[in-house]
Amino acid sequence: MLSSLLYSQSRQLLRLGLDGTPVYSDELHRLNRSVFQLCNRLYDHTGSTPEEEARLCLALLQGYGATLYDDGDKQTRIQHILNRCWRVLDLLPASLLKAQLLTCCYGEVYEQELADEAHAIMDTWNNTSPWTEEQQAVMEELHQLEENPCEWEYV
Repeated sequence: MLSSLLYSQSRQLLRLGLDGTPVYSDELHRLNRSVFQLCNRLYDHTGSTPEEEARLCLALLQGYGATLYDDGDKQTRIQHILNRCWRVLDLLPASLLKAQLLTCCYGEVYEQELADEAHAIMDTWNNTSPWTEEQQAVMEELHQLEENPCEWEYV
């Protein structure tokens, strides 16, 4: 599915060079372009279930947030995706996907209730051990956003 590819490439772009490996301009350009093109290609798609819609919105928000490109309407597109998120969030059960979407939305609008709800979901994970890599990643991302909102916003 293209939304999975977009999510994966967006995560790769957001973490490019953070492991200490060099960042080459041609790779940065290629990945930025690919992510932006996938975002634009998937922008008008909708999921057939709340979970599919949430995954698509998550991938789109991360994709647009990760890229350097803007055709002049990027902020309008992000707002439209956020509006889609507000409709789907209430339909999702407390889950990793919901925590990821809440965290991503929080990174766009910094509304505390989004972070609080994500934390409430994460608190239920304390009964499971060990946490999955994805659970750990969303928890770390939320903490980063809460501690350094300006720094994270421009990564």
